[in-house]
Amino acid sequence: MDPAVSGLALVGFLIVTLGSGVWIFAGLLVVSFLGLYFLVDMPLSRVLSVAGSITYRSASTWELAAVPLFIWVAELIFRSTVSERLFRGLAPFVDRVPGRLLHTNVLGCTLFAAVSGSSAATTATVGKITSSELVTRGYDARLAVGSLAGAGSLGLLLPPSIAMIIYGILAEVSVSRLFAAGVLPGLMVAGLYSGFIMLMALVKPSIAPAGHETYRLRDYLRGLVDLAPVITLMGIVLGAIYSGIATPSEAAAVGVFAAFVVLGLMRELSWGLLRDSLMGTVRTSVMVCIILVSASLLSTTLGYLHLPQELGAAIAGMGLDPLTLIALLALFYLVLGVFVDGVAIIVMTLPMTLPLIVAAGYDPVWFGVFLILMVEIGLLTPPVGINLFVLQGLTGWTLGRVSRAAVPFFLLFGLAVAILVAFPQIALWLPGLLYD
Repeated sequence: MDPAVSGLALVGFLIVTLGSGVWIFAGLLVVSFLGLYFLVDMPLSRVLSVAGSITYRSASTWELAAVPLFIWVAELIFRSTVSERLFRGLAPFVDRVPGRLLHTNVLGCTLFAAVSGSSAATTATVGKITSSELVTRGYDARLAVGSLAGAGSLGLLLPPSIAMIIYGILAEVSVSRLFAAGVLPGLMVAGLYSGFIMLMALVKPSIAPAGHETYRLRDYLRGLVDLAPVITLMGIVLGAIYSGIATPSEAAAVGVFAAFVVLGLMRELSWGLLRDSLMGTVRTSVMVCIILVSASLLSTTLGYLHLPQELGAAIAGMGLDPLTLIALLALFYLVLGVFVDGVAIIVMTLPMTLPLIVAAGYDPVWFGVFLILMVEIGLLTPPVGINLFVLQGLTGWTLGRVSRAAVPFFLLFGLAVAILVAFPQIALWLPGLLYD
């Protein structure tokens, strides 16, 4: 069979398998084994040998150590009162801004994302307070839920992003540079969200209750105290990475230690918290790590089939200019995000798309940010948008109602992608400043 036909058949089978609801790692493994055995015509003993070698090499990657540690930090914070303190701490500082407490969704998710590295954890942690509190206080429910759905996605873009660690491992790109590249685009998305909320508040004042709270100096000082746990953790983790004191994996260990110290000072550290956080960390980490290992085997299978090279040659033969290529990839990821989970999108498509991007002259660090943004858009699209499911559980709304509330923020994500394509230095300036 022609290599291109074999490769495309494998990818089609993979999309159908994952779309059927099979566990991601199981789908990747089954498709990889069948591809090596039937399409590559490799003996079973050789298939098992290759699988064992790839599994060991992938599982022993040093950068992978950062994943469970950052997840542990998120689990510790999720089970503490940090999210409640975050809401109280932000309230005095946004009361005079059009939209008032609606901005706590955006700012709260931005701050928490810079500690947890997980979109689902960010949405759930901030949402467990704001999703009900804002509606109770008279704020527009649709805008409150929609802004939370959009801002919660920042957990994938702002460092220490677990998705960026996955991309860095698979693309063999510096995770530290990727973390730096995500800062300004993440702040840009947060700025677009807050700007939209302010615009809506000016056009339709009824989205926020009339009047303002009376805050004194002591209220602002108390707010800073409430924000101190998150700001401290964020400063320690990011400071260790960008100062060069620690690698991302080492900074993850520093973050766990700092979380223990902060929760200890808050008198919230207990055996129950430790047990529950460890159980949650193990469940999530095993899921992420086994997907990564399975994805490495899939990449090997695609390499044997020469699909990335064949696809690259085919697209190169079309004579597409770089901008048209990016537009086609954006459309491809947009469609794929409707059916496939974000992590699966990264590990499934990267072996094919990265060579095309590099051949077209794009920086792989920039493409990492672009890809994460497209995956974040997928978090807001049913039927597999994780953020939508998290908010459905928090609010009791139907999935359709949550999806409609997220539409404006879905469109703002699209605007952010267009801005990033037009001005790539938004992602590349800070890594160049820190590491060149």
